[in-house]
Amino acid sequence: MKIVIKNEEDTREFGIELAKKLKPGDVIALIGDLGTGKTTLTKSIAEGLGISEMITSPTFTIVQEYTEGRIPLYHFDVYRINELEEMYELGYEEYFFGQGVCVVEWADQIIALLPEDSIMIRIAYGVCEGERIYHITGA
Repeated sequence: MKIVIKNEEDTREFGIELAKKLKPGDVIALIGDLGTGKTTLTKSIAEGLGISEMITSPTFTIVQEYTEGRIPLYHFDVYRINELEEMYELGYEEYFFGQGVCVVEWADQIIALLPEDSIMIRIAYGVCEGERIYHITGA
């Protein structure tokens, strides 16, 4: 499925609507170049889950946990992962197959570890300023 996102408000609406459909154990894999809006989309998903905490990219901690919403959110930024072994050390399976929702930025870095039923969102720049194209596959 292809969706054209015109601006940040479209991103927000998309993320909130997506969050309404999420259930424990869902993994959202975000792939896109620097600045395409992976963290902005994650913030919108968090808002849709009822999380009011400030969402920041966990670049140096790899995973950030938010538990105040209707479902816990585990926000991964795996940009700095050099070897898959690092994900095992984090105990990623407890997150991916647990009772929360996982959003994984830079998911292409760990594609081999993602559950088969992950929701894959590839984000590309559109032709207009602020426009993004979401290519969505999976559940």
